[in-house]
Amino acid sequence: MRKGIVQRWFVFTTIIALVFTMAACSSSNNTNNDTAASNDGGNKAANDTAKNAGTTAAVADKPVNADEPGWKSDTSPITFDWYLNFSWFPNKWGVDATSQYITKKTGVNVNFIVPAGNENEKLNTMIASGTLPDFITLGWSEDGVKKMIEGGLVEPLNKLADQYDPYFFKVADPAKTSWYTQQDGNIYGYPNASSSPKDFEKYAREYTSNQTFVVRKDMYEAIGSPDMRTPEGFLSALKLAKEKFPDVNGQPLIPLGLHEFGDTGNYSLEGYLQNFLAVPYEKGGKLYDRVTDPEYVSWLKTFRKANEEGLLAKDIFIDKRPQMEEKIAQGRYFAMLYQRSDFTAQQNALFANDPNSVYIAVDGPANSQQAAPTLSGPGISGWTVTLISKDVKDKARAIRFLTYLISEEGNKDLFLGEKGATYDDIDGKEQFKPEVLELLNKDRSAFDKKYGASYTFWMLMDTNMNLKWAPPSVEPSKQLEDWTKGKTTSFSQFDQINPTGNSEEGIANTKIATAWGKTLPKLLLSKSDADFDKVFQEFLDKRKSAGFDKVQAYQQKKYEENVVKLKEFLN
Repeated sequence: MRKGIVQRWFVFTTIIALVFTMAACSSSNNTNNDTAASNDGGNKAANDTAKNAGTTAAVADKPVNADEPGWKSDTSPITFDWYLNFSWFPNKWGVDATSQYITKKTGVNVNFIVPAGNENEKLNTMIASGTLPDFITLGWSEDGVKKMIEGGLVEPLNKLADQYDPYFFKVADPAKTSWYTQQDGNIYGYPNASSSPKDFEKYAREYTSNQTFVVRKDMYEAIGSPDMRTPEGFLSALKLAKEKFPDVNGQPLIPLGLHEFGDTGNYSLEGYLQNFLAVPYEKGGKLYDRVTDPEYVSWLKTFRKANEEGLLAKDIFIDKRPQMEEKIAQGRYFAMLYQRSDFTAQQNALFANDPNSVYIAVDGPANSQQAAPTLSGPGISGWTVTLISKDVKDKARAIRFLTYLISEEGNKDLFLGEKGATYDDIDGKEQFKPEVLELLNKDRSAFDKKYGASYTFWMLMDTNMNLKWAPPSVEPSKQLEDWTKGKTTSFSQFDQINPTGNSEEGIANTKIATAWGKTLPKLLLSKSDADFDKVFQEFLDKRKSAGFDKVQAYQQKKYEENVVKLKEFLN
């Protein structure tokens, strides 16, 4: 997922209704506090741990073959605790056909641990305790990644592979492992939804972006399908929609929907909006301060004006994803600057009820030159990274399971499921069975629970591999995807440039991000443009005193290193 989806990309593309994160030191200790998911629960995990306690050393002593998948050497039952740093992740391993098949095949069961509340608080508590679950998946840009590595809390994947499963090096993408190699020469995390420069060259025409500006089709057409690219047209359309449709099934219309406001800001009003305005990341080889870009500041003032005119509902400042999903399903938003994959299930429900009530992508906020948007496409950093804890109960089985999941075999299993159960050879192509595809297109949530395919478990998905198996898009998703084609850009060179951790620059960057998170809603709630300017200047002053110059110097150095590294990947 840079800040903003692709910052939090996931914020990803296809993506599927995605994303999840960590939870507890052990599933048994956190069952009452967090949502822990497993088909047989913590007791089985404890039993499997005991059962395998004497097995690891024996298995590790077996000769390893770099040409054979290591997981095949031991398929005895074992349960791994897997923390997902995404509180919204709803699925349990072992309930659906695909995860049951993978467990039957590999012997590995998974107990997902998901935080019940604030992800960062949960993760930081776990890190402070010095004890982590077996696997951890979180966004690549999260500060917790560096904290775990610097704290010696996670295993180097390359060393685990050397000792237990050299097949890892056969299936791991060299560009991705090089990108994630740390200064000590080790690789601690492997990404999902990652695309190297060569991938982008190869698949660019097929790539889509998750970043969309959408409107409710029937309402938009009822007010004359207005041009919303200019501040004047944008505000006029919101006003017309509110006047013509004051309520939706007895509930007030919400003229504009955004991603949730968090501690460090709002995706919609940062990277998303800046990309729609085609605000550059650099000029002449020097990183550009996108936050102070005149076009961007002007559009933030447009959102302020919208609030002044009663066009920003209070809901958008306080709602979290579950509340937003409920309101999307009710069709209560007129327009949204939002990640399209985050409302797939709700969109399908609207389509089933009334095809004209769905959300369609249209040209949204644009700069004064009406330039085409530069939407975030797949980057080499991907969306999330998965790490293996120092506390992992079985190092050999853990790296072998990770190797299986990132391989083509594992990705095929995660996407298509079991042959004969969820897919078959149909018309000369491996594809979902008709009834499976029908449910996928009709009800994503029900599909996940019944079949669990199509990357229901996306933690190590390869969104390039899946192109050979993915079924053609159908409405209502097709229109949203097609609208983004040709507008996607790779911003890989700007990934991994923000300082994190306890370095001087990292501390400064955290202070600045927190200050921005507090400032952004104040800007929108300002009573006048003059008040806006005052609040904005106060933020710039805080940013400067926090050490913004040091952060900029760090970012520039990392950016220049990235440019060199990416050129090497193209050779």
